[in-house]
Amino acid sequence: MSRIEILKGFLKENAADSFSRYALALEYVKLGQNDDAVQEFETVTKNDPGYVATYYQLGQLYQKLGKGHEAEKTLRTGITVAAKAGDEHTRSELEAALETLLAK
Repeated sequence: MSRIEILKGFLKENAADSFSRYALALEYVKLGQNDDAVQEFETVTKNDPGYVATYYQLGQLYQKLGKGHEAEKTLRTGITVAAKAGDEHTRSELEAALETLLAK
């Protein structure tokens, strides 16, 4: 059984499991299934907006796909969410990613 099948099984049992959905999106990224990855990451940001790691990964994926506006919006939202959560480490990573994006 593949990781994707296992993660989909977890989501069948609990569709609100942000960790499994995030992990599924990362598996899709590894396989180059970017549309599926975007869909899963976006679902996490909608259903669990406090899951801060998603903003970095989704922002990076948008950038890779040439969607600079979406990447910038996602990273900025993530910075706000991380700051509200007191997650300085993730906030600084998001800020660095945003700086890199805007420098291009």
